Amino acid sequence: MKSKPGVSVLRALVIAGMALAGAPGPAFAAKPASLADIDTVIIIYGENRSFDNLYGLFPGANGIANALKQDTYRQIDRNGQPLTKLPPVWAKGNVADPGIPGDLPNRPFRIDAAPVNLPLSTITRDLVHRFYQNQEQINGGKNDQFAAVSDAGGLTMGYYDGRSLPLYRLAQKYVLADNFFMGTFGGSFLNHFWLVCACTPQFPDAPQAMISRLDENGKLLRKPESPASALDGPPIYANDGSVTPDGYGVNTIQPPYQPSGIVPDPNNPAMAAASGNPLPAQSAKTIGDTLSAKGISWKWYAGGWNVAQTDRGQIYKDGVKFQAHHQPFNYFQRFAPGSSDRVEHLKDEDDLLADIAAGSLPHVVFYKPQGTFNEHPGYADVLSGDQHITDLVTRLQATKQWRRMAIIVTYDENGGFWDHVAPPQGDRWGPGTRIPTIIISPLAKKKHVDHTPYDTTSILKFLTRRFDLEPLPGVRTDAGDLTGAFTFGARSR
Repeated sequence: MKSKPGVSVLRALVIAGMALAGAPGPAFAAKPASLADIDTVIIIYGENRSFDNLYGLFPGANGIANALKQDTYRQIDRNGQPLTKLPPVWAKGNVADPGIPGDLPNRPFRIDAAPVNLPLSTITRDLVHRFYQNQEQINGGKNDQFAAVSDAGGLTMGYYDGRSLPLYRLAQKYVLADNFFMGTFGGSFLNHFWLVCACTPQFPDAPQAMISRLDENGKLLRKPESPASALDGPPIYANDGSVTPDGYGVNTIQPPYQPSGIVPDPNNPAMAAASGNPLPAQSAKTIGDTLSAKGISWKWYAGGWNVAQTDRGQIYKDGVKFQAHHQPFNYFQRFAPGSSDRVEHLKDEDDLLADIAAGSLPHVVFYKPQGTFNEHPGYADVLSGDQHITDLVTRLQATKQWRRMAIIVTYDENGGFWDHVAPPQGDRWGPGTRIPTIIISPLAKKKHVDHTPYDTTSILKFLTRRFDLEPLPGVRTDAGDLTGAFTFGARSR
């Protein structure tokens, strides 16, 4: 039967009146959020903290309580037997730090509570965090040789109550990923490569002095005088080099371009002097290459980038403590001094702040804090870096781009600190130890702990999926793509 003329109009007026009166009317579903609603992705890359070190007490996360309950924390000595206590915290060599008790029990302990009492604002000593050592410490997933292999003794088992950290509060409000692992074994140098290319750099003709000496089991060869027990001192190696026997760079090697820890070439000041054995310029495909190929805007912003190019005294030293080996694109031919790609994509923190203020951030932002704010033990404390990163997040949340933004705050590697969760079985390069990761976005789930398995290459998977990029060969297929942290759902592969 046909409706009489005017009935549909009348019905519309009645529905409108019901709505104005607060009466129930037909439900109209809002458009669900999707990955395409994210226009700006911010990756903030801190330094050298394991998950248990900062977030081991986080409610709902797989933390210290589980390690204690499951008895997965006890450390063994170099003879395979359980340690009777933790080794002293070594100040240097086999000299114990007199300021830290030398008889701590064989279990994780609070750094910021009695009897150690070092607050989050205190800089602790650095801990060894290198390629072969990290694998020994993990020990096939048992995580029971951290103390035996560390050059910092018992400090490796230390953790904090992070509740006073501003980033901790952001993790409570948004998403904390408690199953996120560093992309590769070892330290900052190699993990920065895995952040941008999921690859390990090559150094085929490295000097012999740079090549690690391994034993018949593929572990670093120890000298005869190396202490038999972790209670007597750190291991002593025949040659703990930066390059594998088959020519891959795995521990810190300086970039071929300035700013570098190697002095300038006298004939070409933009280059590092060849006598310092910098890493040869690399040609592997990076995430920057794939973004540029699709016309997606991106930049790598670094604290201290500009000053480090004019004042060598601030590279690894005074002022900003600029870390040259934390600048992965500075190792690639495509971003060599004088190139248009270098000018367009490698920027200073001041440029980041200006782009935030102008609301003109590119689609993809990588941000590396200067040394004093990156939380690295040995030269930075946790609290200052945490406050610095939170301040940046606050600025980002105040921009017009915030409503379509995703911020990923993570750490490059564990810094030699113990974590109780076994990394997934991967490949020759990793994944390594578990690290904290926080996802902050209007589209992120709220008050959520994400247990999805991730590693550093998950960030590359997220970018690849969002911007329809060509996948990078080294990205691991069994790691999630971070969409599990968002309201539009997860895709694990």
